[in-house]
Amino acid sequence: MKKVIILNPVFNDWKSVNKLYAEISRQISALKQFEFSLILVNDASTETEYTLHKPHNIKSLTILNMRENRSHQRCIAAGLKYIMQNINFDYVVVMDADGEDRPEEIVMLLDKMVANNQPPVVAKRIKRSEGLMFRILYHIHKIITYIFTGKIMNFGNFVCLTKDNVSKIINERSLWNNFSGTIRNKFKKLESINCIRGNRYFGPSKMSFLKLFIHSMSIISVFNKVVYLRSILYLATAFLLEFIFSLNIFKSFLILLLFFNLIIFFSSRRSNAEGLNTALDNIRDTKSDIH
Repeated sequence: MKKVIILNPVFNDWKSVNKLYAEISRQISALKQFEFSLILVNDASTETEYTLHKPHNIKSLTILNMRENRSHQRCIAAGLKYIMQNINFDYVVVMDADGEDRPEEIVMLLDKMVANNQPPVVAKRIKRSEGLMFRILYHIHKIITYIFTGKIMNFGNFVCLTKDNVSKIINERSLWNNFSGTIRNKFKKLESINCIRGNRYFGPSKMSFLKLFIHSMSIISVFNKVVYLRSILYLATAFLLEFIFSLNIFKSFLILLLFFNLIIFFSSRRSNAEGLNTALDNIRDTKSDIH
């Protein structure tokens, strides 16, 4: 029987977590070939009064309570390190706990993984639930990412990994910065399923325009060396166009590229090997045997 860990980073969203776990239980009830466990990384939530219920068809539920709030991305990194060091497993499914990653697609991820059993399987978003302006900005983010990295980023945290996959990224310093960017950068081949971005179970989305911008820059900064090289090539092209066609674009383009590259430089400094290596030191305590 294959052992599957479902990893969820959470900050002040306990009502959603219980609904998510009930939905997961319903979706996996027919998957008798797998044994499921839940790992929840509590990112130093300020809401301390909550009750969690472990579904009957889940083997175990463990909560990792963090000392300091460090963001979803770093909670994922800490969760993967904890799993790798403490749990025997075959697959890890990473997903958000608010309903935007749909539990019914766990089955699709595992089916695809079992059929291929090697590269990571990512949930490729073919339909989103946010408003028009957010979707436009998200498409701009994907275009800019492709222009400067050559990579198409059409997935987020919702990913299924083998134990071997986890071992290949667990010491990548960029994992401390951005999970999905690290997956795209580390693996030449990815399998995918088509998924629909779900609606949050409770409350409005926590992804603001500012957070989208920061998230976009953190993804691109994983490929910072490629960004710098491509920027030089684009700058040289602008210089040639100005020289040949007398276009007055080089100075403006230079300023924009310098500003962009400065943002990427400072974003890339979040890729911290020491922070990743000491990620488990931020765990205040663990709670298991939850019923």
